[in-house]
Amino acid sequence: MADAQFEDGGEAPLWLGAQDDEDLRVLAALTQDAVFPITDMTYARNRREFAVLLNRFRWEDHAAVAQGGRPPERVRAMLLVRDVMSVRTQGIDRAERDTVLSLLDLVFEPGADGGGRLLLILAGDGAVALELEALDITLRDVTRPYAAPSRKVPNHGA
Repeated sequence: MADAQFEDGGEAPLWLGAQDDEDLRVLAALTQDAVFPITDMTYARNRREFAVLLNRFRWEDHAAVAQGGRPPERVRAMLLVRDVMSVRTQGIDRAERDTVLSLLDLVFEPGADGGGRLLLILAGDGAVALELEALDITLRDVTRPYAAPSRKVPNHGA
């Protein structure tokens, strides 16, 4: 039996979870360069859930875009983190409601007994730090893909 490939997913919406660092690396790759208004982040303290509605670049579709001559795509996706004990931000002003943030990476710093800190690393030296009892994250596409407004693939080159 061979390992699964991106192509095996076809055009179906993503619905993935992460409960360890290896899983998280997959979610981090798929959410790199996602953009979202600052108002699309929420922390439900009573449910211990942090959610952010992302405009995710469809990295899994990049090869087909390059071959097919069609524009790159984005899709709205919900990133849901469970077992969140606290949330802190750095380098962003939550009062600036027009701010659009760009997600660069997801990093887990393990702590004691399976808990730890999840960092959402943002462009421009911003970050969101979530103190977790356990790593439990879900990424789910919630809309159909749409042409990226910029018609460009994100580029981190010089």
